[in-house]
Amino acid sequence: MPSRRKVLAWGAAAAAGAPALAGCGESPGAARLSAETRPRPGGKVRLALWTWVPLQKSVDLWNRTHPDIQVQVQIVPANTSGGYQKMHSALKAGNPPDLAQVEFYALPEFMLVNGLTDLSKYGADKLRKSYVDWQWNQGVFGGRTYAIPQASGPMGLYYRKDLFERWDVEVPGTWDEFRQAARAIKKRGAGARICSFNPSGGSWFSTAVWQRGAHWIRTDPETDTWIVDIDGEQSLDVADYWDGLIREDLVALMPDTQAPWYRDIQTGQLASWLSAQWGDALLRGNAPGTKGKWRVTGLPQWEAGAHASSNYGGSSTAVLQGTRHPVEALEFAHWLNTDPHSIDLLVAAGYGWPAARIDLKKTALGKPDPFFGGQVYNEVFQTSDRNVDTSWQWSPTTTQSFAHIQDGMARAVATGGTLVEALKDAQGRVVDDLRAKGLKARSAR
Repeated sequence: MPSRRKVLAWGAAAAAGAPALAGCGESPGAARLSAETRPRPGGKVRLALWTWVPLQKSVDLWNRTHPDIQVQVQIVPANTSGGYQKMHSALKAGNPPDLAQVEFYALPEFMLVNGLTDLSKYGADKLRKSYVDWQWNQGVFGGRTYAIPQASGPMGLYYRKDLFERWDVEVPGTWDEFRQAARAIKKRGAGARICSFNPSGGSWFSTAVWQRGAHWIRTDPETDTWIVDIDGEQSLDVADYWDGLIREDLVALMPDTQAPWYRDIQTGQLASWLSAQWGDALLRGNAPGTKGKWRVTGLPQWEAGAHASSNYGGSSTAVLQGTRHPVEALEFAHWLNTDPHSIDLLVAAGYGWPAARIDLKKTALGKPDPFFGGQVYNEVFQTSDRNVDTSWQWSPTTTQSFAHIQDGMARAVATGGTLVEALKDAQGRVVDDLRAKGLKARSAR
């Protein structure tokens, strides 16, 4: 069991040589610790996996080919919609599943309550060469591995090629050009908008400032302090930019991936979408009538000729504290996320950009896609993934941080306020949240 006062190196920070803290005054969240139990001779090991991602086909393949270790999938609500609450409750009750879907940003929250199994004890460190370094490091704390990465979400711009051509609008390569394209689409598109802006999209907004070069959270290992910089100059630049688009009525104010948004995507009222690689499955599944009309390009840049990107989402297969079969759980987690047949099944289900090192041309990701007009669109996301700033960090209170930011953004949109004001308001609240966990924290300025 890791010491609750132990200094833990957060994965992305460790890659940059900056340690982070996890010990606090909060009571541990796991009622029991993981321990290895040998199955009876001839017996089967049964593992429970909680997830909201459609992994069943991969699990079925595992169960057919590994009769001695059987995995049962239980679908739970997605992340903060109830899934994480259910996991924390199970940890406290002493009856957690063996494995669970835990997003990268939420891993520190589970570490804070000793909710993850130290997989280094069971040989996990020998597996790291199979994975993209920065994704692997998301589950590394204090030099120990606590989760196996599954997939990430490199960002890109999905756009309707037919609409851009119809309205004689150039595909934007910079954010200045994106604003000019938005003005042209509003003028020529009979009520259409270039894209939507989600006032409740705190997680999405983090990707926008991430690409700008901001760092909302960093750590000072010498003083064991979390440093909060949500209202830093680069973050406020991004907020001011989107304030301008909203002020000029150049974007539709609505949550994405909901029924009204899908309607506008299908009818051409929205001409593009700034989103992650996993968005391809959502477009394909919910706007089938637009087949062949979409293309993908890189994110618009703040400086012409740059290639800065960011990541939206990303998950791990975590082995929760309390499992009685950590060896078998690790074996399954590694197979799930590296076996070529499993990866192809996961890709078809739209799970995101693989954490495993892959040869793009040898996977389903490297094929021309009719939905995207025959474009090998994942070449764009491969480039995006290689240009993600991997020094970005998450804190143990990220869920609360997102809530503060999106509450402020929604309030700003409803009352005529600004996103700039929303970020400034969130700054102090995030510092308070960290201190409430018993952690040292201060503002960057």
